[in-house]
Amino acid sequence: MSALAKASGALKSVDYEVFGRVQGVCFRMYTEDEARKMGVVGWVKNTRQGTVTGQVQGPEDKVNAMKAWLSKVGSPSSRIDRTNFFNEKEISRLDFSGFSTRY
Repeated sequence: MSALAKASGALKSVDYEVFGRVQGVCFRMYTEDEARKMGVVGWVKNTRQGTVTGQVQGPEDKVNAMKAWLSKVGSPSSRIDRTNFFNEKEISRLDFSGFSTRY
C-alpha cells in the first residue's frame, strides 16, 4: 500500500475463523471487548463446527492488531490452534457502527 493511502487512514475489512478450544470459554465476549478497546467494528459468532467466525473492519493498523489478538491471545481459557483470515480488502467506508455478537 502507498504511503498516501496509509496517511489517509485506509480502511480494511477481513473475515476470520478461529479453530481450537474457542467455545464455552467466553471467547466471543472477550473478542467483543477487545475489538471495542482497539476501536474496530464488526461481529463474532459461534459456528456449528465448534469454531468462532466473524468480520473485523477499521483502520489497517487496528485491524492488524485485532488479527494478531485473534491468532495468539483470545480469552484466558481458550486455546487457539489456528486462525484463518480471508476476503481481506480495502473498503471505502465501515459497514458496522460497533462490534456485536451474533447468534
